[in-house]
Amino acid sequence: MTNLSSLSLTEMRDGLDSKKFSARELTSSSLKGAENLKGLNAFIEMASESALKAADEADIAMKRGSSTSRPLLGIPVAIKDMILTRGLKTTCASKILANFIPPYDATVTQRLKDAGAIVVGKTNLDEFAMGSSNENSAYGVVQNPWDTSRVPGGSSGGSAAAVAAGIVPVALGTDTGGSIRQPASFCGVVGIKPTYGRVSRYGVVAYASSLDQVGPIARNVRDAAKITKILAGNDKADATSSALRVTDYEAVLGREIKGLKVGIPKEYFIKGLNSEVEESVKAAIAQLISAGAEAVEISLPTTEVALSVYYVLAPAEASSNLSRYDGVKFGYRASGTKDLKELYSKTRSEGFGKEVKRRILIGTHVLSTGYYDAFYLRAQKVRKLIYEDFQRAFSSCDVIACPTAPSTAFKIGEKASDPLEMYLSDIFTIPVNLAGLPGISVPCGFDRAGLPIGLQLIGRQFEEETLFKVAYAYESSTQWHKKVPPVFAASK
Repeated sequence: MTNLSSLSLTEMRDGLDSKKFSARELTSSSLKGAENLKGLNAFIEMASESALKAADEADIAMKRGSSTSRPLLGIPVAIKDMILTRGLKTTCASKILANFIPPYDATVTQRLKDAGAIVVGKTNLDEFAMGSSNENSAYGVVQNPWDTSRVPGGSSGGSAAAVAAGIVPVALGTDTGGSIRQPASFCGVVGIKPTYGRVSRYGVVAYASSLDQVGPIARNVRDAAKITKILAGNDKADATSSALRVTDYEAVLGREIKGLKVGIPKEYFIKGLNSEVEESVKAAIAQLISAGAEAVEISLPTTEVALSVYYVLAPAEASSNLSRYDGVKFGYRASGTKDLKELYSKTRSEGFGKEVKRRILIGTHVLSTGYYDAFYLRAQKVRKLIYEDFQRAFSSCDVIACPTAPSTAFKIGEKASDPLEMYLSDIFTIPVNLAGLPGISVPCGFDRAGLPIGLQLIGRQFEEETLFKVAYAYESSTQWHKKVPPVFAASK
């Protein structure tokens, strides 16, 4: 019974139900894996004591047969440190929230717990989810399990690294412009951003409220489907959550995709796209065609302006959302200030990191008098055009296939001094957030350096079942998701 934590969620469930191992043994394995791979810096905070206590309670409950009604009973999970966890620190990887302990759980946290999941720790991220590399954390850089000299992607890099390294079978992330899908691609795992409104944002620290969405990162499509089903559904505490019925995503896995039309956007296969990424993604599309799908060329002409639109709208919302961190009610407070104005200024200057301050300044500028119409209002109008582009595309296809990221994982520090170059890492994921669509990244190959490549599938609003069906059809015909990084054995 070694390396239990490296099993998939489905394998863990089967092992627990057949009594091959206990929830305590499983949780202990996960905690040991986190300790052995501490150098990856995937976690900000561990919950060892409470996790083992919950595991013992799960073992007692399983003896009574409770796992039939609680599908995650005894399963260890990790949660991005952007999502509130009652009694366990939520820092957003920022100095300004270094000692914040929430008095309640986020809805997604509570839904996992209600299903029996055991929270083993909080994962590292780019501060307030602002970044594409997990280098913007007050708690240090996260390393990619496939090559520790490289980034895991961001902002949910800690969650992706923890899953890829075999510490937990699934971890929650948040996705504002690609922050689940891009790190999933860089770390060779599966990550889904559900439709905006499909999963509650209540208790998720806000970055850009009209773009943020919670989703799982897992080792395979089936596990991602299981978790998404548990997370999804209306929440009265979140006015933006949808009341539409949630289907059983796992039930569609294995259904044939014959006749399904796959849209290939010509704007996503352009100069600047890494040739090995392009080759792997096109091979993945060919695999879908061989399974019975039909390829259709589509056009998304506003793709080239999506990045500019995002970096007006997201910082604008961030400047508003982050104004609450002023050193008065909670969080970090600067010392030695003579008046309220200086308290605000010094607290925010000392508490926020460089990238967060950059985005707050951009957001404040585009919302200021004289610039609102020229930047923010115009960006909102173009966002509508991006949405309409996708609607036209979906009139001729059922799902869109493209690269998740334009390259594989880059070296730590390689893009740190060039913000624009860093922002371009999300060029293929950002439009999905702006249009409020669901998107999933699945492993589809490796480059010559042995780094993972991700295939992104994009669906119509609230049609996650189509994404899962197509992603599973592809995954089932390949072995990419079964490959593990060099550090995987160290999680034993």
